[in-house]
Amino acid sequence: MFEFAFMRRTLLVGLMLGVTIPQIGIIVVNRKTSMMGDALSHTSLAGVALGLIFGFNPSLGAIMVCLISAFAIEAMRYRLPQYGDMATAVVMSIGLGAASILSDFTPGGNTLESYLFGSISSATPHDVTASIALFVVVSFVTLFFYSGLLNISIDPNLARLDGVPVHGINGIFTALTAITVALSAKMVGALLVSSLLVIPVACSLFLARSYKQMYFISLSLGLLFMMSGLTLSWYFEIKPGGAIILIATIGLLLSALYARRRKIRRETVLQVKVEAVRE
Repeated sequence: MFEFAFMRRTLLVGLMLGVTIPQIGIIVVNRKTSMMGDALSHTSLAGVALGLIFGFNPSLGAIMVCLISAFAIEAMRYRLPQYGDMATAVVMSIGLGAASILSDFTPGGNTLESYLFGSISSATPHDVTASIALFVVVSFVTLFFYSGLLNISIDPNLARLDGVPVHGINGIFTALTAITVALSAKMVGALLVSSLLVIPVACSLFLARSYKQMYFISLSLGLLFMMSGLTLSWYFEIKPGGAIILIATIGLLLSALYARRRKIRRETVLQVKVEAVRE
């Protein structure tokens, strides 16, 4: 596997994205905007189609469309806070409609199809550079705004009263979410990248007992799911996106079972202590 240059690039990009995506996932889950990732991943297809039609980098087209879509969702959520889900659904519908129409004009149908479920051989040297840069920026911003993000996750209104620049931080992470989704769609697949945003964080909610634990568990599981999925994709010749999400789903089920067992054990110990006190 390592003797092939394209596979080394794929694993390096996967390593970067495996850590970057859960960092964004923690934010979108805590902001209760998990469906934004789903909307952006679908609308990114319109940008990919534009790139293929007009002959520029499809990932660049995906980034532009995702940025426009992300801030459109945020603008609609700000003006109509009680209809946040509607804003996400509207933007996703528009993006899917545009992608459907543009797909009829793309010169290579197979190229567009590879963005639906990912491609293990699609990583280029430019993708490696972009993924490393994205990893550095997201990691720096996440750690720099760590306390602010923690306050926002607890209560945005209290965070605002405490002097946290809520709108500024949300704007930064809206842009980073759009860029992360757009770059990840090429390898993981536009239809599946949103799952990798959420599932590692969902697993950590079963396992973690603090925000710090949730942060590190999410990153570890995201990296594990990504690298295991890419390896499985290589040896069994299946789509990388499907392999990654399959392993992530198994991880989610195991996390839920572990949390359930831990809860039963805790209740049993508590019951034994109560009975001992009564005696």
